[in-house]
Amino acid sequence: MITIKPKKGDLLIAEPAIIGDVSFNRSIVLIADHSKEGSIGFILNKPLDYTINELVPEVEATYKVYNGGPVEQDNLYFIHKIPKLIPESIEISLGIFWGGDFSKVAELITNGDINENDIRFFLGYSGWETNQLEEELKANSWVVTENIYKNNIIEKDYKSFWKEKMLEFGGEYSIWSNAPENPNYN
Repeated sequence: MITIKPKKGDLLIAEPAIIGDVSFNRSIVLIADHSKEGSIGFILNKPLDYTINELVPEVEATYKVYNGGPVEQDNLYFIHKIPKLIPESIEISLGIFWGGDFSKVAELITNGDINENDIRFFLGYSGWETNQLEEELKANSWVVTENIYKNNIIEKDYKSFWKEKMLEFGGEYSIWSNAPENPNYN
């Protein structure tokens, strides 16, 4: 599969060959930052068994929390599409923003001024050192695609996301779309 060079806002789609990698098997990662120093992203389709309220009791909501990646899993991160409401947000691209004033986020959620389609929370992030992602791309671990969903990526159904991308790629990828996550179950 021919892929584009990665840039902020693009998606990394795990190749079916990443079987056995606990963190990245069937993952779709939003690239939040990419430079010659390295890359940072968040896994979009790996929900955890936590809600935001269980991690931050003062936030009165049951929004899902996702596994953002294997790095710093004791830290909470978030992406959103409401920079006018959340000061100190950093634009990723295409109307998607990263971080900002968490106390304002808690207030907005509690007051019902934002909902789960506006924001997504993550424990940890995915990180690559200088040239590490490029090496993984050469090893065919990932396919890089443009984020055609723009800021609606936050609302994307995580359950079928990877399978949809496999079907979209077609060819041999279509076969993988119906394979069990663990080939030993076959």
